[in-house]
Amino acid sequence: MDTFLPFKSSSPRSPANAGVDAHDPLMSSFSASYAGVVAFIAVATEGSFARAGDRLGIGRSAVSRSVQKLESQLGTRLFLRTTRATSLTGEGELFFENCRPGVERVMQALEEMRDLREGPPRGHLRVGATYGFGRQVVAPLLKAFRANFPEVSVELVLDERDADLVTDRIDVAFRDGVLDDSQVIARQLIPMRLVVCASPDYARRHGLPRSPDEIGAHALINRRLAQGRLRAWDFRIDGRARSLVPPAGQTFNDPDLILKAALDGEGLAQLPAYQACAALREGSLVACLEAFAPGDGGHYLCYLSRRQLPKRIRVFVDFMTTRVRALDLDCGGIAHPANREETAAAA
Repeated sequence: MDTFLPFKSSSPRSPANAGVDAHDPLMSSFSASYAGVVAFIAVATEGSFARAGDRLGIGRSAVSRSVQKLESQLGTRLFLRTTRATSLTGEGELFFENCRPGVERVMQALEEMRDLREGPPRGHLRVGATYGFGRQVVAPLLKAFRANFPEVSVELVLDERDADLVTDRIDVAFRDGVLDDSQVIARQLIPMRLVVCASPDYARRHGLPRSPDEIGAHALINRRLAQGRLRAWDFRIDGRARSLVPPAGQTFNDPDLILKAALDGEGLAQLPAYQACAALREGSLVACLEAFAPGDGGHYLCYLSRRQLPKRIRVFVDFMTTRVRALDLDCGGIAHPANREETAAAA
């Protein structure tokens, strides 16, 4: 959530409460609950009473009083408070999970109404991507996006794990592979080709494999995934998908380090085409085993399904789709000259 509902105590004499008894228990309960839930969500999200107050535009003490009233109404403690940290209790975590969807629905409704009447896109965007795709593809395009839409601020969050769009408060995420989530809309940006490649120096010294079965005889550079397991090397052999996890001389959890090791002649690496494309074009990397390239998993731009998509998300999705597709990151057909004949024969 980027904003919260207005946090204002309701006076019995305000127009909204005209004709209501100041001691009406229903009104009193609603007012305290409303303010308390908003304050509670703010503290839980920000992790601090002070930061919650800054976000809501009120003092820390006002946030604390509202949360205390809510705790009294619920008859349980929602936060563990120390001089150094604020954390949710078990009951607080349960209450947060139950409250958040409702607050988000209200905020979405308010946002959609604002979009209907306001002018240019504005607001804050949290964008998720993997390190490699985020650094190489997304980040270089943000300057042009901000130039076109200066009232939209962008926060790029890089993480190797697939972000949960709701839990991690991500508006738009760049992901690899087909998704199975009915709440998420996935727009394919470009194909996801995997390329086995090495430096020309390595190719001269050691040659290049002519089939996936030969890669075990080579020095290999592999990747440790966010889940802790080694990434399998994917191929298509005789029309069927096949995955191998060969022993590697070097293993990294950062795709940029894998690319650097390949460029330095340390061995073979299987890289996404978008990452290796520039090096393949300039000749600092050479490709092999193209006839055994796996099926296309696709690079996708994902966002939560909404009846009315906020303008800031809509323009970002359209902008990135157009710009990324124009980059020509597929790099098809760039093979090492010595392997072209064998590659064609294998096909």
